[in-house]
Amino acid sequence: MSKNIAIKVENLSKAYQLGQIGTGTISRDLERWYARIRGKEDPFLRIGESNDQNIKSESNMVWSLKDINFEIEQGDAVGIIGRNGAGKSTLLKILSKVTAPSTGKISGKGRIASLLEVGTGFHPELSGRENIFLNGAILGMRKKEIQRKLDEIVDFAGIERYLDTPVKRYSSGMYVRLAFAVAAHLESEILIVDEVLAVGDAEFQKKCLGKMGEVSKGEGRTVLFVSHNMDAVSALCQKGIVLQNGRKQISSAVEEAINIYQEFSQNEVLLWESTNENHSPRFESVAIDITGNQPYLTLNINARLVSDQKYAPAFITFDIKDDRGKTIIQSMPSATPFIQINQGTANLDLKVELTGLVPGFYSLSPWIGPQNTVTYNRQEDILVFEIAQNPTKNRVFPYHKSDGFISAPTSIQISYS
Repeated sequence: MSKNIAIKVENLSKAYQLGQIGTGTISRDLERWYARIRGKEDPFLRIGESNDQNIKSESNMVWSLKDINFEIEQGDAVGIIGRNGAGKSTLLKILSKVTAPSTGKISGKGRIASLLEVGTGFHPELSGRENIFLNGAILGMRKKEIQRKLDEIVDFAGIERYLDTPVKRYSSGMYVRLAFAVAAHLESEILIVDEVLAVGDAEFQKKCLGKMGEVSKGEGRTVLFVSHNMDAVSALCQKGIVLQNGRKQISSAVEEAINIYQEFSQNEVLLWESTNENHSPRFESVAIDITGNQPYLTLNINARLVSDQKYAPAFITFDIKDDRGKTIIQSMPSATPFIQINQGTANLDLKVELTGLVPGFYSLSPWIGPQNTVTYNRQEDILVFEIAQNPTKNRVFPYHKSDGFISAPTSIQISYS
């Protein structure tokens, strides 16, 4: 491995078995064991599926990561980006040696400090001070080395008053502040940070990003950063790795990686299918995708509505909520707000203008009812989508406010099959 390569990943794959662990029969378990001792490929890994969470599984083996290859040089700050379930956290756990890969290998230089989940590496019964020394010892540091860094860590975390209090009494925010301060200040060559910074407040997040930039550019340490905040990734990282359904799409300059991620995020179709077949009328399935370019985006909705009889005309509405669960957009056709519900299966095609939405995660909640106080069927937060790019500022948009939320221009087409 080259002197300047901090991490090298070769043909890395990770498979998980859905349902109960084990193949189900002794003969198959023996077959897998015999293949392993001969150095052969696990025969049951050949039939695994890609990790696409929007389709029904035909195999009980799923590839969380598949054939990942990349190299990271010392001093690089690399953003690892992708949708939920793309394999980002699994990759970081393997790099941090929390879990082992199914196939492939990793080689690297230097000690790794990782911050994967709130409280990772902390003993709840020990105080903040004791946990600092414990984490330093795990990294192979001597007591005197840790002592030199103690004041910096405590000052950065802002928990001096609670330093000798057991961490089980800390809030999640205090946990994260201390965990990040320990990981960033102790002498490791590689710093791995997952999205746990989302727990902290905006001021602390900014402080953390500044520290990671200092660690990478000033101290020459390698930083791997997972985030859905593209502004943070762009500001901190020089390079980006994009994952989709467990496979690497691109490893390149960060701006190119962000563009690729946003393209397939906006073009991807998400599907929800109902498991309740007894209710009528009911939404049988809902599929969504996003088209257009910022700031002019359109949410395309294709839904199937099943009814066992004819019902009175009703509203068919799709509420869009922000990441705090507040309804900010309600898509209701203004021309024909009441729609006749007939017996059979109705195919609904809607286009909802999303113009002006700020970057972030949004959820979709469809409902149908004859009036606001009565509903035939309502499904909460069935699909989550992301607006990843910044909208253009200082524009006027065709929305009107109604009852604390925005009523978005919506077109709808209905056909029965």
